[in-house]
Amino acid sequence: MIVDDSGSFRTVVKLALQKAGYSVVEAVDGQDAVSKLNGQKLNLIVCDVNMPNMDGLSFLRHLKTTSAYKFTPVIMLTTESQEAKKAEGRAAGAKAWITKPFQPSQLVDAANKLCV
Repeated sequence: MIVDDSGSFRTVVKLALQKAGYSVVEAVDGQDAVSKLNGQKLNLIVCDVNMPNMDGLSFLRHLKTTSAYKFTPVIMLTTESQEAKKAEGRAAGAKAWITKPFQPSQLVDAANKLCV
């Protein structure tokens, strides 16, 4: 699942992951992502931090309290690069932090490592 309020970033991430063999569900923000979880099996979530309605860190904290997704790896893909934000992400359960702009190959490498 890719959670980002930017349609262009969702497209870039979706194409990179599909090219690597992944199927992708898209959500426009954390609230939309919560509504699309519905118990389906997800191997990985790629999530932005700054979004309307429900930001990425709030979504991540919610996700980790849900038994079906407690162990689903999450990559934060964001313009945020401050150590405090990264620490907040790690504390909430993020497995990786990639700063925009990014190379799609960097994201696919991280996805491959986390989806073992």
